[in-house]
Amino acid sequence: MDTSFGRLLTLLELLQAYRRLSAKDIAQRLEVDVRTVRRYVAGLQEMGIPIEGERGAAGGYRLRPGFRLPPLMFSNEEALAVVLGLLAAQRLGLLSQGTAVQGAMAKLDRVLPDQLRGRVRAAQGTLALPEAMARGTADAALVLSLSAAAGDGQRAQLRYQAGDGRVTERRLDPYGVAFQSGAWYVVGWDHLRSDLRTLRLDRILACRVTSERFRRPKSFDVRAHVQQAIARVPWRWEAEVLMETTLRQARRRIAPTLGVLEERPEGVLLRIGAEELDWIARFLAGLDVPFKVLRPDELKAALAAHCRRLLATA
Repeated sequence: MDTSFGRLLTLLELLQAYRRLSAKDIAQRLEVDVRTVRRYVAGLQEMGIPIEGERGAAGGYRLRPGFRLPPLMFSNEEALAVVLGLLAAQRLGLLSQGTAVQGAMAKLDRVLPDQLRGRVRAAQGTLALPEAMARGTADAALVLSLSAAAGDGQRAQLRYQAGDGRVTERRLDPYGVAFQSGAWYVVGWDHLRSDLRTLRLDRILACRVTSERFRRPKSFDVRAHVQQAIARVPWRWEAEVLMETTLRQARRRIAPTLGVLEERPEGVLLRIGAEELDWIARFLAGLDVPFKVLRPDELKAALAAHCRRLLATA
């Protein structure tokens, strides 16, 4: 916690515990000078805390009679961070609209000072986040459970439903959880398949963390593995293109979930797939990088057709 913010909280506790304190008393207790005390008091007053100052030799500071501090205190930035976190969790499919989000917002609203409450309400009404980032919902408890199991090195027992509807029982050593391309995934060693697998959380029907232990590989990049797993999903059409550019430039132009990049002496090899060949042609045309189609030959015809459409439109 920031030292200044910690002293602000201490000042509030002192004012609540004592009927009145002089600036000198507060300065001694906080181990600061009197000028700093005045600055702290002014800052709390700006946040809507009713601190009253009494002038004169016997004067000091006190909380307005009848005022009780809420159980939680937030700065402007902290309150906004909480609001953003709640809204982002909803967009990520972790919290449904209504119950959890609105309940948390209502509790936050009750504990904030008047001035800060107004600013947070204004932020709620004017903040614009991307619509429907998540393609499905994920159980927040499941995300936390598998993340904790990965951190603690505890094996999980899963009941999993694949995309074709088949249900299997799996023992998984979870390496980590990641959100990518609208869905939540867990990566780990699947004892049923004896291989490293990436599983969708919204397809997990049941999960139980066991007392069995495992050793998680050091420096395992969960997010990168999920991105590569998505990029390697089998498609109707799969293409290989040699681009005349550097690996660094290629990574700036091509998202890791769209294709697999491999550095070659003559350039960068891109492996990319899609259901429609025309989509690959349009994507390559928009890269603004010289390239050569290695396979399939049908992609060359799709590129030529796309160029003709562009010329006709121009």
